[in-house]
Formats: sequence, C-alpha cells, structure tokens
Amino acid sequence: MKIASVAVVAIVLLFMGLQYLKGLSLFSSDDHYYVHFADVTGMTASSPIYAYGYKVGVVERIDYDFDEPNNIIAIIRVDPKLSLPKGTEAEISSDLLGNVRLDLKMGPNPLELLEPGATIEGGMKNGMMEKASAMVPQIEKMLPKLDSILTSINILLADPAVANMLHNVEGITANLNTTSYDLKQLTASLNHQLPQMLDKADGVLANTEGLTQKLNAIDVAATMSKVDKTLANVQQMTDVLNSKEGTLGLLMHDASLYQNVNAAMGNADKLLIDLKEHPKRYVHFSLFGKKDK
Repeated sequence: MKIASVAVVAIVLLFMGLQYLKGLSLFSSDDHYYVHFADVTGMTASSPIYAYGYKVGVVERIDYDFDEPNNIIAIIRVDPKLSLPKGTEAEISSDLLGNVRLDLKMGPNPLELLEPGATIEGGMKNGMMEKASAMVPQIEKMLPKLDSILTSINILLADPAVANMLHNVEGITANLNTTSYDLKQLTASLNHQLPQMLDKADGVLANTEGLTQKLNAIDVAATMSKVDKTLANVQQMTDVLNSKEGTLGLLMHDASLYQNVNAAMGNADKLLIDLKEHPKRYVHFSLFGKKDK
C-alpha cells in the first residue's frame, strides 16, 4: 500500500514537473484564447507567446481538423493581466537558430477588448529563413551564369598575355618606386640649395634695383633734346644738299660742273700719258749744262 502511494505521488510530481518545463501550470488562472491557423509549421504545444517582446503565455494545445486541413486551432494561455484589443492577430515566427514562437500583434483600439475564449486570426511571419528560401530559386538560376563567369576568368588567367601584363605591371611599379626615390632625392637637393638660390635671387633683385635707379637718374628730357637738335642739323644738311645753292648743292645739281670736272680729268690723263712717252719735252737735264733746242 505504501509502495503504491509513493508511486502515485511520484507520477503526479513527474507530470507536474513536465508541465512546468513546458511552461504550463495545473493551478494557473490564465485566460484561454483560440487562434485560427491555416499552417502551423514549426509551432508545437508549449511554444512561448510574446507581446511587445515580453513572454506572456504558452501554446497549450493544437487541434487539427482532418476534415478541413486549413482549419487548425491552437489553444493558448495568456496572462490575465494582459488585455487583448479587438483586431489582435498572432504570427508564428522563428529566428536563425530555428526557435519558434508566437507573437501577438495588438489591435488598434485599446478600448475595445476581446473576451477570454475569443478566436484570433493567426498567420506566418516571413522571417530571415523564409526570405532565404524565397531566394533559393533565383540563386539556382544564377549558378550556371556564375559557372560560366568562373570558366571565363580561368581562361583569362591562363592566358600568357595576362602573366606578361602582370610582369609589366611589376616592372612599372619598380620604375615608379625608383622615380619616387629620385624625386625625393631631387626635392631634398632643392631644399638644400634653396637658401643659396634665394640669396642669388636677392642679389639679382638688388642689381636690378640699382639699374632701375641709374635709369631713373638719366636725364631723359636733355637726351631727347640733344637728339632733336642732331636731327634738326641733319635735316638742314639734307636741305642744303637738295637745294641748288652753295657749293655742295651745285656739285650735286649742276651737270656742266660735272662735265668740266670729267673733261679736266681726261686732260690730266692725256698729260700723264704724254709725259710717259716724251719725258724730254718736260724735263731738261745735261751734265755740261747744255740745253737742247
């Protein structure tokens, strides 16, 4: 008799422990609601119920109507402190780890409340897994294209021209490094010589300033006056040469004077020729002082 009593107590405690582990309580005063589903994939009895991210109850039981496959009723137990407005809906959602729960989406009017035992419409929430599943057909369509692209890339990489190009790029990179080093050295040299260059530039500027001062010191007006006088004298001389008055004017404009001069030059030439041919006519010389007649 004692053994039977102990066995009964143990069975009761085991049942209560299982119910506790499921989130259910034999002595709970939770409110019961019915949720209508067309699909309850993943949801089971004892699945947690959340409202605003806070656990407010559990799924107590799921009844499947074999005559109407789309008519699935889930009996849920919710904390009586929670009031459900009319229009409240339930959504089955799951995370990346596969944990399934039921989320209550509250109705718009908090003043109109549902009575315990009312029926709520339920549905499935499109989570990350559902979105990934929807992408699978598109990914399958893309796989042949990706395979073709990878094949083309392999063919391109196997082309010797690509290897030569990469080799040339390496050479260009080396040249760029050398050029950068040379530019760095040149910059350092310029930085070293810059003070001397600036000193020379200062000297050139000083010389330029001195030259400018000398140019400023020149009496430009007096110089231009002298130039004007010289030009005037040249003009006068030109006028005299162009006129028929005076010796120079006559020489340049009197044709008879030119002819007389030309005749005189001709006579002088004849005289010189006769002097060479008959010198005795013009020079009389004798050792005894005798003159020829």
